[in-house]
Amino acid sequence: MNVYYCPIVGAGPKPEVALPLAGGPFWFREIRVHRRDAVEDVIPAVSAPPDVLDRLTARRADIAGLSLDRPRLMGILNVTPDSFSDGGRFNDRDAAIAQAQKMRADGANIIDVGGESTRPGASEVPVDEEIARTAPVISAIRAQSDVPISIDTRKASVAQAAIEAGAGLINDVAAFTFDPDLARVTADAGLPVCLMHAQGDPQTMQDDPRYHDVLLDVYDFLAARVAAAEAAGIPRDQIIVDPGIGFGKTVEHNLALLRGIALFHSLGCPILLGASRKRFIGVIGGGEAATDRVNGSIAVALHAARQGVQFLRVHDIFATKQALDLEWAINGAAKR
Repeated sequence: MNVYYCPIVGAGPKPEVALPLAGGPFWFREIRVHRRDAVEDVIPAVSAPPDVLDRLTARRADIAGLSLDRPRLMGILNVTPDSFSDGGRFNDRDAAIAQAQKMRADGANIIDVGGESTRPGASEVPVDEEIARTAPVISAIRAQSDVPISIDTRKASVAQAAIEAGAGLINDVAAFTFDPDLARVTADAGLPVCLMHAQGDPQTMQDDPRYHDVLLDVYDFLAARVAAAEAAGIPRDQIIVDPGIGFGKTVEHNLALLRGIALFHSLGCPILLGASRKRFIGVIGGGEAATDRVNGSIAVALHAARQGVQFLRVHDIFATKQALDLEWAINGAAKR
C-alpha cells in the first residue's frame, strides 16, 4: 500500500525541533500520513523515512533564474479571444505588450503567455494560429525586458517557436500527455517545465469529474508524470508540479486539493497554484463575473503561500503582491 506524507506547515520563528520546508522560510515538525481507505495518522517529522525527509527539506533549485526562497508571482497573459477571465483584452499585440509591462512594474516575477484557452468547453486551436498569437508577443517582451517568460501550451511546435522567441519555461496543462514530443523539445532546450494535472480535455473536463480520492489520485498522476519527464532527460529539480485547480474538478475537489496542497512537497519539486478568478471562488464567495473574484483569489493565494507553494499564477499582480508583503511583514517571514 502506498503511503503519502503531508507536512503540517508552520510559519514564523522556527522551533528548534522543526525541520525546514523545501529550503524556504517555512518549517514542519509533524507529518500527516495518508493511506488509501485508511484513517490518517500524524507522526513526528523525524519519524518519516529518510528519502521522504530529503525531498521535503531540500532547498529547491532556481527555476528560470528565480530563487524559490519566497513565493514568486506568475502573471497571466492570455493572447486569446476567449479565455474565461480576460479573453479578447490582450489578443492585440500592442495591448499584450503593454499588459506585460504593467504586470512587470506591479511585481510579476515571470510572465506566462498563452495562446489557447483551456477554460471548460474550449476548443483546440490550430498550431499555426497558436504560434502566430504567442511567438511575436514573446519576442517583443524579450526585446524590452529580461523578465522570465513561460509559454502556456500543450504542443511541441508551439513551444519550439516560443523558445526561439525567448521563452525560458514550458507550462503544460496536459503534463506531456497531449503531445509527448513536448518532453523532447523541453529536454533538448534544457528548460524547466510545469506539469499540471487535468482530468479529461477542456471540452469535457467539467461534465462529471470523479475521483476515488482526489488528493491522492492527483498526487499519483503527478508522480508518474515527473518520472516520465525525468526519463525524457529533464532533471527533477527543474520540474514544477501543479494540481490543476478547476481542471476536471468540482468545488469540493478543489477545496480538498487546497487543504492538502502541502502533500505535493513530498515530490521534491516546486509547486505552482493557478486558482486566480476561477469559478469555484465565485460559487463560495460570490462574484458572477470573473473580475469580481479578485478578493477571493487573494485569499486562496495567501493560503497557498502559507503552505510553502513557490509559484502563484495570478491575474492581479499588484493586489496579490500587496497582500503577500503584508502577510510576510506581520508574521515575520522574509519579504518578497
